[in-house]
Amino acid sequence: MQNKILIVDDDENICELLNLYLKKDGFDTSIAYNGRQAVELAEKYNPDLILLDIMLPELDGWQVCREIRKKSEVPIIMLTAKGETFDKILGLELGADDYVTKPFDTKEVVARIKAVLRRSNDNEKTDKKEEVRYDKLIINLTNYELVVDGKPIDTPPKELELIYHLASNPNRVYTRDQLLDEVWGFDYYGDSRTVDVHVKRLREKLENVSDKWCLKTVWGVGYKFEVRK
Repeated sequence: MQNKILIVDDDENICELLNLYLKKDGFDTSIAYNGRQAVELAEKYNPDLILLDIMLPELDGWQVCREIRKKSEVPIIMLTAKGETFDKILGLELGADDYVTKPFDTKEVVARIKAVLRRSNDNEKTDKKEEVRYDKLIINLTNYELVVDGKPIDTPPKELELIYHLASNPNRVYTRDQLLDEVWGFDYYGDSRTVDVHVKRLREKLENVSDKWCLKTVWGVGYKFEVRK
C-alpha cells in the first residue's frame, strides 16, 4: 500500500517538483496551496505525513500545525525559507517532527520522509507491550500514551519516544548526539537543538509530579532520567 504525502506550499513550482520526486519513489500525493485547504485535506485525505510550508495564504504554517495537532499526531515536516533558529524551534514546539530549510535538496527531503515513515511503521508493527512505570508516571510506547498522575497527557510521538528511551535506562547520561542517533535515527538531518526543544516540552508536562524521579540536565554533557532512592 502506498504511503500518502500531503504537500502544502503556495509555490506551484516547489509543489510540482516535490510531487514529481515523491510519485517517482512510489508515494501517493495530494497538494494544498493555502493553509485552509491544508487543514481540510489533512482530515479528508488522511495522509501518512505532511510537508508543510510556513509562509502560506489564509492560514500560515504555524496555525495549520496547531489545527492539525488538535486532531492528529500525523508526522509533520516544516518547510521554511527563513532558516532562522526561532522558526525551527517554534515549529518543533508546536508539534512538528522535523524541518527543512529552503532551498533544499529534493533527494534529502525524500530521505527524511522515508526515515520518519520507517520509524512510524516499525512502531505500528510492534506487538509486545512496551511500557515503563514510575511513581505517578506511565509511559506506554505500544499505545503511544503518557499518563501523568493518573491523567492521560497528549504527547507528540517523538516526545514520547524520547522520554521512553530515557526512562527505560534510568540514571544513564546521554549526549544530545546519542539521543539524536538512538531516538531520531542515524538518517536524521536536524541539529542538537531539536533534543533541547523536546526536553523543554517534556519538562512542562512532568515538572514537580514526583520527588522520586526527574528529567535532569547534566551540564556540558546531555540529559538523564534520574531515579532517586
